[in-house]
Amino acid sequence: MIRVTQTISISEKEIEERFIRSSGPGGQNVNKVATGVQLRFDAARCPSLTEPVRRRLAALAGTRMTQEGILIIDAHQFRTQEHNRRDALSRLIDLLQKAAQKPKRRYATKPSYASKGRRLESKRRQSITKRTRGRAGQNEDQ
Repeated sequence: MIRVTQTISISEKEIEERFIRSSGPGGQNVNKVATGVQLRFDAARCPSLTEPVRRRLAALAGTRMTQEGILIIDAHQFRTQEHNRRDALSRLIDLLQKAAQKPKRRYATKPSYASKGRRLESKRRQSITKRTRGRAGQNEDQ
């Protein structure tokens, strides 16, 4: 079991890894060995994810999540398969931790009297600056 948060833990069985040829570093080795990792996680069928967490995960993942709810993470930054596996897994855990955090509720506020005054004063100064400029199309040489 991989512990993501206090309430969320995922089984290794829920994660599928495919090894692909990487376009990253590796020299001549890059054309022979499949060092890249494509990690697939079925978020739609994961029992430890609640519905709000699934929605936030889908929003965070964007195009990395398929219509069926499968999250796909490609890792090919490193030369070795093991490094790429760890990288993909850590990125999955980071995404799940971010999705697990409930967003803070935004409370509507009103601008203060002083901030309104500063805004209006700034507008007055800008108006005066523009008013004192010459008209467009006037030549000062004439």
